Amino acid sequence: MDMTPEHWRGSQAYLDEVFGDADDEHLRTLMPRAVAAGLPDIAVSPSVARFVGLLAHLATHHPRSTGRVLEVGTLAGYSGIHLARNLRPGATLTTIEFEPKHAAFARAAFDAAGVGARVDIVVGAALDVLPRLARAFGDGSLDMVFLDATKVEYPRYLDLVTPMLRPGGILAADNILGSHWWITDPPGSSPERDAMDRFNRGLATSGHFQSAGVFAEHGIVIGLRTDK
Repeated sequence: MDMTPEHWRGSQAYLDEVFGDADDEHLRTLMPRAVAAGLPDIAVSPSVARFVGLLAHLATHHPRSTGRVLEVGTLAGYSGIHLARNLRPGATLTTIEFEPKHAAFARAAFDAAGVGARVDIVVGAALDVLPRLARAFGDGSLDMVFLDATKVEYPRYLDLVTPMLRPGGILAADNILGSHWWITDPPGSSPERDAMDRFNRGLATSGHFQSAGVFAEHGIVIGLRTDK
């Protein structure tokens, strides 16, 4: 049986129910409170947030762990809380947010979730901040990177974060299949669609990663850095 849009929506709702935040009032109510405060309702779904948190656990509990995870796109701190809660003891999350209002909301959310001490929010444009972090952290300094920011910038993000990932480090990126656009739209139909297609194909053919796309919500890609 082919999956209809109704099947897809129902399956996503099922995953969010089973693997979501029903027992965590802070996380369950975070995005409704963020939207009420004027932030856009564009966070990852509960099941996707749980998934990237699991990746952070795997990455930072590895014998070669550097103890550092990077997120590009903080928003209200929803995915960042999942990342931070899964870090090994002593590890830290650095998360980049362009909008000061969003960063301030996220800071309060991190503190309320009990992870504020292990999270550093850097306010600024990602393409400006990433080169500075690359100089400060150095090559091979990251266990994991999670991308969920400006879609047209994803190909450049890939160029900038790849040297920062250690061998065996994990790259994860959200919205590889769509948002207000879809990857099945014709080439040239939107800058976001075309940029994400370049990003996906660039990661898939990169000599630095083994990678796979996952059909979850709007699509996630996971790349494992495998070169030396």
